[in-house]
Amino acid sequence: MSRDFVALVLAAGQGTRFRSRTAKLLHPLLGRPMIRHMTDTLSVLKPAKLLVVVGHQREDVVRQVADPAAGFVIQKEQRGSGHAVLAAAPFLRRRPEADILVVNGDLPLVTAAMLRRLLQRHRRGAAALTFLTAELRNPFGFGRVIREGKTWRIVEEKDATAAERRVRESNIGAYVFRARDLLAVLPRLSNKNKKKEYYLTDTIEELARMGRRVAPCKAEGPEAESIIGVNTRFELAQAAEALRRRKLKELAEAGVTFLDPARVWIDWGVRIGRDTTVYPGVTLEGETRIGSACVLHPGVHIRNVVVGNGVAVLSHSVLSDSRLEDGVRVGPFAHLRMKTVLRAGARAGNFVEMKNTDFGREAKAMHLTYLGDAEVGEGANIGAGTITCNYDGERKNRTRIGAGAFIGSGTELVAPIKVGRGAYVGAGSVITKDVSPGALAVSRARQFEKPGWAARLKDRRKASSPSSTGNKKSGR
Repeated sequence: MSRDFVALVLAAGQGTRFRSRTAKLLHPLLGRPMIRHMTDTLSVLKPAKLLVVVGHQREDVVRQVADPAAGFVIQKEQRGSGHAVLAAAPFLRRRPEADILVVNGDLPLVTAAMLRRLLQRHRRGAAALTFLTAELRNPFGFGRVIREGKTWRIVEEKDATAAERRVRESNIGAYVFRARDLLAVLPRLSNKNKKKEYYLTDTIEELARMGRRVAPCKAEGPEAESIIGVNTRFELAQAAEALRRRKLKELAEAGVTFLDPARVWIDWGVRIGRDTTVYPGVTLEGETRIGSACVLHPGVHIRNVVVGNGVAVLSHSVLSDSRLEDGVRVGPFAHLRMKTVLRAGARAGNFVEMKNTDFGREAKAMHLTYLGDAEVGEGANIGAGTITCNYDGERKNRTRIGAGAFIGSGTELVAPIKVGRGAYVGAGSVITKDVSPGALAVSRARQFEKPGWAARLKDRRKASSPSSTGNKKSGR
């Protein structure tokens, strides 16, 4: 912005219509608490100072504000938006010539572009107050903008007449004041309304009475029309859907292909590289990073995973808190979790689970395998049905498999254990001791055979059947 301003976020309320033990602004919206969406938006505008008015569950709200330079103002009693701003008056008195941008914390769909335009309009018009409005498809819950000649006033939903409720131009809940004018008008606010609260919107009418210039700034375009003030859980879901569509559009315009955008869930913090294809039914959560030219097949669920370039994740695989380097192939029906790393070109196939495992370059585990607390070297081949027995009842122990090692199917590796570079382990073995590099280890019970045993078993069963001769069972 061309001139410094102070941003003040109103975040003290409980949000009683949420019917929740958790404060409204702490509820997640595309993977981030609602308060974070507003403070992150304001950070884009680079205010000289970001202040947040807190009250209900204030310690939790403070923890969720990502800006380390933010300041906090405590509103001990929640008696309306005007009362919340009054709590910040001691700070505002130190900046009487500053512009003060006041924003409700429950407006996650308001964009930085809208607020930037509001600030610019305020400065060009040299107004005491400029407030943001929009023509909403569904203005329920918003105060209506009532124009009377050259002046305006805001009528809240609960106080509006039937005719006033039909007005679609609505007060969004974002205002820019000159600090000295805001400080002058706050003591004039009254709580003579149905909610017995001090409304910040009343400053519009009061400043006009004081002869100060007040001007609206109408937000335009489809984003403005879809603004939602989040006061209920259903409105939270509506806001999430609008943000999800916005996120998908942004990614698609950057070169990502969504085969069916309506059936993809994506959190706000997710990043995806160009030429990646996302199939229907994919869920991407947290701070996931997907590289370029990847393919995410149906039913894939990824949370807080860093994925390199050219990676394929096949259907119904679940990945969390892990990292996949370039050219990795995972799934179908794979489960990677908790600090697992797949090095470049590695393969983890169907019904393979890994936990806290470093899986080497070009290594393979293609079927029905569990690798927990393991280190697997480059080019190792892990046969179907292999299990690392990592937990001894008290501790998690490491299994180390060297580069180029071959682990036969149905093997159990009892940790702590080390299989050397290029070693072979025979199928069906239970390995309890280290295997030397290049060695063959086999650990099985001795196989033996009894010729004719199956026929004799059938004869014994036939003889003991009650329907055979009627004789009693004979003991042996």
